[in-house]
Amino acid sequence: MTNTAAAPAAHDPVLRTAPADPAVAEAHFAARLSLYTDPSDVHAAMAADAAGFTVVDVRNREAWDHGHVPGAVHVPYAQAADLAPGLIDRDTPVVVYCWSPACDGGARGALAFARLGYRVKEMIGGFEYWAREGFPVETAEGSDRRAADPLVAPPGVSCAC
Repeated sequence: MTNTAAAPAAHDPVLRTAPADPAVAEAHFAARLSLYTDPSDVHAAMAADAAGFTVVDVRNREAWDHGHVPGAVHVPYAQAADLAPGLIDRDTPVVVYCWSPACDGGARGALAFARLGYRVKEMIGGFEYWAREGFPVETAEGSDRRAADPLVAPPGVSCAC
């Protein structure tokens, strides 16, 4: 029988740095969930007409025209101070997104909105994962719905998170 409480071997790349104390982990993940959401949860809230937030696309006009979340407000993060107060009630939480997990635009947008006094979350995965999950998109030409990527949203499988 393996003793899981034993000290990890020095060659174990996962446990070379010990896992955090449970209280530290709890604080970290609670903070993380207060700052981030994901496309599935945003879509579910919007589909149930239960969204108590405004979705904000913080990309430039070209990216917006290429495709964006239906119902999103377009506020490029560099223009947030000028545009946001006239478009979004400061008491309404905002969910910002940019292109993808490889882009810091969502973080820049979240920072811009936080500095303006908004409660804000970043949608992890950005527009890329919204589209890859097969959710509807709006483009300059109209509505579209791309096939779900089976690596992101396998047919008939739900992580139920």
